[in-house]
Amino acid sequence: MDVTNFNLEIDFPFLATAPQEVKTLFSRHVSFGQLPAGEYVCWEGDECRQLAIVLSGVVRVYKIGESGREITLYRIEENDSCILTASCILSHIRFPALAMVEKEVRAALIPAPILREWIGKYDVWRAYVFELMSNRLAEVIETVEEIAFRRVDVRIAQFLAQLGPEREPVAITHQAIADELGTAREVVSRILKDFERSGAISLARGSVTVQDKSALQTRPNSS
Repeated sequence: MDVTNFNLEIDFPFLATAPQEVKTLFSRHVSFGQLPAGEYVCWEGDECRQLAIVLSGVVRVYKIGESGREITLYRIEENDSCILTASCILSHIRFPALAMVEKEVRAALIPAPILREWIGKYDVWRAYVFELMSNRLAEVIETVEEIAFRRVDVRIAQFLAQLGPEREPVAITHQAIADELGTAREVVSRILKDFERSGAISLARGSVTVQDKSALQTRPNSS
């Protein structure tokens, strides 16, 4: 993406009412990049040298435990950025997770030293980062609560209910569901078989079809 072609008010709405000095500096220092699906943005332990503001596409940020089990922390989508990257830049620490492109990404890139300078000087950048922190913290806490306090079958049921319309196959594997929810593939497979026997879903190799979304959505949260 050519730096001369972006629309600041549309592509970066949080800067729409910023002072002209802030807009001028942004145009001067920002660069743009593009990554295909499947590419890693950050590996655990990487130095955070720039903050990316996603213009289009999706990045999944996740952790892998000692057992090899994955858990999705959050996704970065259009007009969004990575709070872990911002935190690493401000704290001079290494990236504590993994970030991988799920859908081809175009992003604006701000060098780490420039971002630190802007946060120190301009209210608009402080507000942007603090709002990012607030939103993501709430999302991560919700994820922790889901894992700690809700039964796995209820979490899987709610996840399936949000996959798409009824009776339309969705390409997704048991392992992908396990990775998304932070559980084991064997647990997912057993619960999916139970759902299939009840008529709530039907299974095929590499896909799931929701047959009765209401049955999934109304599944009790406790035994």
